[in-house]
Amino acid sequence: MTDNPTVQSANIFGQGDGHYTYVEAIVTRERRNRAMVRFWLYFVCLMLFAMVLVGGATRLTDSGLSITEWKPIHGIIPPLSASDWAEEFAKYRQIPEYEQINKGMSLAEFQFIYWWEWSHRFLGRMIGFVFFIPLVFFWATGRLESRLKPRLLFLLFLGGLQGFIGWWMVKSGLSERVDVSQYRLAIHLTLASLIFAYAFWLARGLAPHSTKLEPPARLSLLAPLVLLLVFVQIFMGGLVAGLDAGLASNEWPMMLGSWVPPEISQMSPLWLNWFENPVSVQWNHRLMGYILFSVIVVQWLVARASTAEKPHKRRTMFLFLIVLVQVILGITTVLMSVPLHVALTHQGVAIILLAATVAHWRGLVGPYPPVTDIEVRR
Repeated sequence: MTDNPTVQSANIFGQGDGHYTYVEAIVTRERRNRAMVRFWLYFVCLMLFAMVLVGGATRLTDSGLSITEWKPIHGIIPPLSASDWAEEFAKYRQIPEYEQINKGMSLAEFQFIYWWEWSHRFLGRMIGFVFFIPLVFFWATGRLESRLKPRLLFLLFLGGLQGFIGWWMVKSGLSERVDVSQYRLAIHLTLASLIFAYAFWLARGLAPHSTKLEPPARLSLLAPLVLLLVFVQIFMGGLVAGLDAGLASNEWPMMLGSWVPPEISQMSPLWLNWFENPVSVQWNHRLMGYILFSVIVVQWLVARASTAEKPHKRRTMFLFLIVLVQVILGITTVLMSVPLHVALTHQGVAIILLAATVAHWRGLVGPYPPVTDIEVRR
């Protein structure tokens, strides 16, 4: 029995044509509301995708420390006059990055890095508005299913947490370091990916699914494993970006003239190499890439040989094609010593791979059951 009084009244409504007309109206309204919420969440995901790319460009252009203060409200307004620019530039000249890396840079050079960081923060604020305002509208007009409300509030909380972590990351590079902490950058990137994945998961749960049969157990086990490995690889990619570890070697398939370069264990204690040694961090990122590629190939082969329905098989093949492109991009990024356009494409395809992985798992789980729980008979 549903807890929706409107639906209960529909269930006990009299028999006859009028009953079915009323039921069909309820079901149609629910489908329409689901479509509205779904496309809203997809648009949020598209903005998050753009946010990750702008964040990647901000890191690759060494722009992340150009704004030295956190002003969540006032900071939406960029410098509008020569005196404003002089004030911002003066603040930047007080941090170690300027003194040790960029000393003597011109105002025009400062403006270039400033606009990247400002764009990143501005886009983050816009995502907040695009999420919060429709959330209030959908909630107030009764377009949200009760199961979605706590999930969307949790998504809102994650967005606020991400803003705080972004500042926590920037703060790590303002006093003693000349760049941000690779740990904090990796956490920032991973949380952004988690927010994207969760929003995409909710949206896919509101979409009609064409499969009817229970998926094979092996596929249901492999799908979350692939997603976990994608997140691990994204975290490692954050460490690579934070340490500029992509520049540690520009060889492939070997690295520094060896399959297992001795430099990967030069720090003590040994575990520190996994997080602070650029050679080890790049080597680990490569290794995890091979593991992820292999597991996705296994998933595709298992799906092909199984009784899974065609949509599940197509998604595993699509995942294989995406990860193949991603491996090629990763190799190209290394061989070309991390050019901006290739590195950003590599990062963008990582998010596309994440989305495809979520879509595949959600397809195996199935959509949220309709609140009405009424089957319209025609």
